[in-house]
Amino acid sequence: MSAIFKKLKQECYEANMELNALGLVIYTFGNVSALDRENGVFAIKPSGVAYELLKPEDMVVLDFDNNIIEGKMRPSSDTKTHAYLYKNWDDIGGIAHTHAMYSVAWAQSQLDIPIFGTTHADHLTSDIPCAPPMSDELIKGNYEHNTGIQILDCFKAKNISHKEVEMVLIGNHGPFTWGNNAAKAVYNSKVLETVAQMAYLTLQINPKAPRLKDSLINKHYERKHGKNSYYGQ
Repeated sequence: MSAIFKKLKQECYEANMELNALGLVIYTFGNVSALDRENGVFAIKPSGVAYELLKPEDMVVLDFDNNIIEGKMRPSSDTKTHAYLYKNWDDIGGIAHTHAMYSVAWAQSQLDIPIFGTTHADHLTSDIPCAPPMSDELIKGNYEHNTGIQILDCFKAKNISHKEVEMVLIGNHGPFTWGNNAAKAVYNSKVLETVAQMAYLTLQINPKAPRLKDSLINKHYERKHGKNSYYGQ
């Protein structure tokens, strides 16, 4: 493992191990990537390798055109999606993809996750978007690359910002999350899964449960993220 990418690979490895530790993946599913914007590369988990067998040196380093810069294994099958997002969103530093149960269940329902409570509002002020299932034309093409297009098209159609909403569901597929680094992307994956479970249970208890009112949405978001926030130390 070259010295230049040692820190990047370690960050990527730790994020992938955290994804597994949080119970967000099954078997070899799921992946996290970590970005080195200065060198125009990112590291990602190799494809189909059990988490307990992973080592930092196993992480694969690629450029934004999916050329392998360093690594002996094949990168994650979702690599082209990561590359597309990095190429188009120059302010993110990590991406995670899981097959977590409740997140995937909502993706399979092809529904946005409504904002029902303050846990949701602590992190974002809108519903969690679900992109429509991919068109047949895109499925027949460069599928993983086109998944990136699918995500950007969803945000454009719903007129939301990836800076404010750091997560998305892909219809019939599953969730992608991102952040300023790999650890934040994993954090967002856990938040998404928890909110997805809460929303599901809410609708089981009361199928007509009302959305959280705007005053509470704004209060909880602003106290944590606003200019006069007072959450934390």
